[in-house]
Formats: sequence, structure tokens, C-alpha cells
Amino acid sequence: MAKSHQLLVSVPAGSAPVWDIKCSFHSLIVLLIVSLVAGVVYLTGESGRFLFEDNSNRNSSNLARGNENESLMSSSNNRCNLFSGKWVFDNKSYPLYKEQDCKFMSDQLACQKFGRKDLDYQHWRWQPHQCDIPRFNATALLEKLRNKRLVFVGDSLNRGQWVSMVCLIDTAVPSSLKSMHYRYNASLIIFKVKDYNATIEFYWEPLLVESNSDDPVHHRLPERIVRANSIEKHGSRWTNADFIVFNTYLWWRQPHIKVLWGSFERSDGIYKEVKMLRSYEMALKAWADWLEIHVNRTKTKLFFMSMSPVHERAEEWGKAKEENCYSETEQIQEEGYQGNGSDPKMMKIVESTMHELEHRGLNVHLLNITQLSEYRKEGHPSIYRKQWDSLTEEQIANPSSYADCIHWCLPGVPDVWNELLYAYIFNNY
Repeated sequence: MAKSHQLLVSVPAGSAPVWDIKCSFHSLIVLLIVSLVAGVVYLTGESGRFLFEDNSNRNSSNLARGNENESLMSSSNNRCNLFSGKWVFDNKSYPLYKEQDCKFMSDQLACQKFGRKDLDYQHWRWQPHQCDIPRFNATALLEKLRNKRLVFVGDSLNRGQWVSMVCLIDTAVPSSLKSMHYRYNASLIIFKVKDYNATIEFYWEPLLVESNSDDPVHHRLPERIVRANSIEKHGSRWTNADFIVFNTYLWWRQPHIKVLWGSFERSDGIYKEVKMLRSYEMALKAWADWLEIHVNRTKTKLFFMSMSPVHERAEEWGKAKEENCYSETEQIQEEGYQGNGSDPKMMKIVESTMHELEHRGLNVHLLNITQLSEYRKEGHPSIYRKQWDSLTEEQIANPSSYADCIHWCLPGVPDVWNELLYAYIFNNY
């Protein structure tokens, strides 16, 4: 225990007490030190609390309803987890666009066009518990993207999010000022808005590293092979973009992945069956190493979408075992529901990779869309779609085998993903 300091007082006869100057000076120093220590303890406690919130909710930001992109609250004042909330039915404000009005809508996602009658899936708004998401403003985003590239890199789920983003902007731009372009055998699709010299692009890269599934059309192969540590072919096509949104998950969902050490063009390569989680970890490491070396940290903002859940087994939400998302019209009401189609171990690898990159000085924002999408079992195309060919009458009559419970109808869930992305882009992380 620290020794107590006694202040000496000299009291001349007939006079008021006077502090001894020397002791007073020492006492003042002690008081200042005590105050400083108390302040440091308090601030440390507050800092620890905020750091804990950042580590447990790295995807949180502070949003308040207001003037569109200016509606974000200062992150130093309040904290809000955008990904913790509920779906609210809103048929006045949603959908943000009409399916038939989007000139670049994909038939794979155009559920209304292919016969879906129940359209309530279009009218749901995501409402975080402690804040509001700023309403999407196409003009504000285009101004942000002036002379810039926004690129979605990944599989067909990321392509669906790209289609959503194009549709969100499409209706705000006159036909004469927008165009679609294809590069690298259509691996790269570019939506360009001329007045802003802005592009919103999608690059087909389902496994992030080079693979035998890299052809955007002919990738239905009996065996999936990835080339170890090889990302140069892909990375060179998106590295210099200003905003990049990655995903990779669905194409890894099998027990083992065959990994190639060597080249697809040569016969002397070494092939090895590798457990899925290990091969996934290897691919993300190659991706992270490429980012660390080649991305311009002062220019490019990086985002990674968490896994998009599937709803292929109705027994998971209390229905018959042989059923799936077909004919579903309501959401899952159980808060915190998680289906077996989502793999937490894979997302732990993603989070670990993000943290490692952060230690290296490169920030990749993980947008955790998994939980909010888990509730939306009614949001999938099911049989109301066309992929390569329209479904036959026999296939339509057999939804247990042919219903698509992986992708999402548009307008729908991916629009909310893009509202969250929009919030992150304007919050200047």
C-alpha cells in the first residue's frame, strides 16, 4: 500500500492557515499522478470494451437513418452490428426495383417471369436491432464509383449479387449511357455507365485459385481439381480494381479436393487428394499472399462475403424429409437458426485468414450475410427459373430433384447483401 502524504500547515498566531509551499507543490504532483492513473485505468477499460466489440463483431458499423449515404453514425460514438436483426415486411419501400424493369436480369433468378405467383419474397427489409441500414441510392453510388471499378469475384452466388447490383443501378441510368461487355471468354462481364466512367464487373473464379472449373460455361466436370498456390492468372484481371467483393464456398462442399502441383498444360504434374478443409485453407492462403503483395492498400477496398446458406432439406425446419424449399412461402422464425448446409469450420478458416491479413497491414471486411440469409427458406428460385434450358414438364413435376434451393430470386435477398455492402463502402472503413 502506498504511503500517505501529510500536508504540513504553518499557522502563525492570529493568522489564517497557510499551506507550506514545498509540501503544497509535492502534494499537487501526487494529485496529478493519481488523477492521471485513474484516467488511464478508465480509458483502458473503455478501450478494452470497444476492442472486444470490434473483435467479436468485425462486421459491425454505425448506421442511422438520414440523408442516404450521409446517414452513417460516427464509429467512435456508437456501435451497431448490422448483421444482427430481423426481417420486416415492407411492401411500400420494397422491392427496390421491379424484376421486369431490369434489362440485365438473369433468367436463373427471374422467378416471377418463370411462373412464381407468391411475390411476398420481394417485400422484406432487413432491420438491424440497434440501427437502420441507409437506403440504397444509385446516383450516390455511381458518384462514388466515378472513374472506378467495382468487381465481384467468385461463383454463381457472387454473380447473383452482381446481377442484383446491376439491377439496383440499371433503372437509374438511361439506356444510351450503359452497356455490357465480355472479356476472357466471358469470364469477365463488365457493366459500364458511360457518364461516370464507372464499371461494375463480375469475374468467374469459383475456387479463387486456378482450377479445371474456370470456364464460365463448361465447368460441369466429374472431378474437381485446383492448382496449388496458383492465382496469378485470375489475380491479374482484378487486382487494380478500386472495390473487390470476393466469395468462395459452395464449390468446395465435398469431402476431398484433388490438388495439382504443376500445370494443367503439362503431363508431369503431381496430383493428390486433399481433405476439403485443408485444400480450402491452402487456397485462401494463396489468395491472401497475392493480396498482400499486389493490392494497392491506399486505393483498393476489399470485401469477403460469408457463406450463403442453402435450404435443400426441409426436415431441418420441421417438414417432411423428402421436401426442400419448393412451395415455401414463409421464413424460418427461430432466432439464430442454422441449417446443416452451412459449415462453421470453413468460416473459421476465412476469419483466421482475415485476421492474419490484418496483422500484415491489409484489411479485408468480412460481410456476415449467413445468419440473416438462413431465415429465408422461401427466397430461392425452386422450379421457377431457367438456367441453361427451361425445365421440362417432368422436371417441374419433380421438385424434390430439380428445385434450386441454392441461388436466390431477384428482387430478393442479394439486394440486402448489396445494401450492406453499400453501407460499408460509404462508411470509409
